[in-house]
Amino acid sequence: MYSVEVQHISKSYTVKKQTTPALKDISFSVKKGELFGIIGPDGAGKTSLFRILTTLLLADEGTATVEGMNVVNEYKAIRKQVGYMPGRFSLYQDLTVKENLDFFATIFNTTVDENYDLIKDIYVQIEPFADRKAGKLSGGMKQKLALSCALIHRPTVLFLDEPTTGVDAVSRKEFWEMLKRLKEQGITILVSTPYMDEAEMCDRVALIQNGSILSIDTPQQIVASFAQTMLAVRSTNMLQLLNKVRESSFVENAYPSGIYHHVILKQHATTEQLQQELQAAAFAGLEIKKGQPTIEDCFMQLMRI
Repeated sequence: MYSVEVQHISKSYTVKKQTTPALKDISFSVKKGELFGIIGPDGAGKTSLFRILTTLLLADEGTATVEGMNVVNEYKAIRKQVGYMPGRFSLYQDLTVKENLDFFATIFNTTVDENYDLIKDIYVQIEPFADRKAGKLSGGMKQKLALSCALIHRPTVLFLDEPTTGVDAVSRKEFWEMLKRLKEQGITILVSTPYMDEAEMCDRVALIQNGSILSIDTPQQIVASFAQTMLAVRSTNMLQLLNKVRESSFVENAYPSGIYHHVILKQHATTEQLQQELQAAAFAGLEIKKGQPTIEDCFMQLMRI
């Protein structure tokens, strides 16, 4: 059974008589207890999608259900079932950590003590700062407080909109470990992120760009579907090398990736052909090796289709 079902959702915004599509015929389903990722850059439509699913925004077309309830007709019931952590820190910055948590518990007619077991692993890390105002917390602590507030009423579905944006690498790692523990408790989790490496933490992902879904599958299957030959190349002059490979008749696409440039060969081109071309150009410190595709490489290729 599915916790979330989205069918042909579209949404546009009109500003000064100019209409801009945010979502274009989006459809997908999320299984109960699944950790599902919406992966895409800023402006891809992730926040609009989450706002529709959490009953804060109406779609122009299409339908969506959360726990079998329609997001338009049954919005009040849905709001009792879901937890939502928006991209921007939206708690009361003049209230303390404890006051924020108590406030959100009261809204849902519950108490912190009643559901403390659900947030214990998260809240225990910020409990020493219970009397500190939320606005004075670090990015990582704000993140933990916001997640605690989103969970305090024991939701069955949790929506997290770019929860790790602007957070240090250690806090990002801790956050994903917390999500895995929540998943073990049977909570369905939808998380959006612009970080392609975080896709590997999800059971399944939807890659989204310009309001359209490019692919939906497990991270492993998306990577396995990368059919073209990819090379990793570098030299002492990386800019000159990038310009050269982009000019090559054997190359379909090339872009920087860490200490290498990733080079996608055209269908009938061979590694040897490109290697001979670059060796003839006498690049100092030239290194060419077979590349291992990542989610980011798959995303780059899907954008070109």
